[in-house]
Amino acid sequence: MSVEEQIRDIVSRIAHVDKGIITRESTFKDMKADSLDIVQALVAVEEAFDIEIPDEEAQKFQNFGDFVSYVESRAAKKDEA
Repeated sequence: MSVEEQIRDIVSRIAHVDKGIITRESTFKDMKADSLDIVQALVAVEEAFDIEIPDEEAQKFQNFGDFVSYVESRAAKKDEA
């Protein structure tokens, strides 16, 4: 399962949306996710990938694709270490 699929599963479970509607262009607003959903999704992804997502970085995510790209890059750096 790809990083994107894993994150999509986490977000769909927490935000209670069908993962079929989550695209790389989707925003948390599109998914009707509230701030608690977003925080829970961030924490769940941090735990799943054993990474840390600083608040200032998370605030830069414009859509699901930004979130996935950030996690992919952090996970790759962690694997290189």
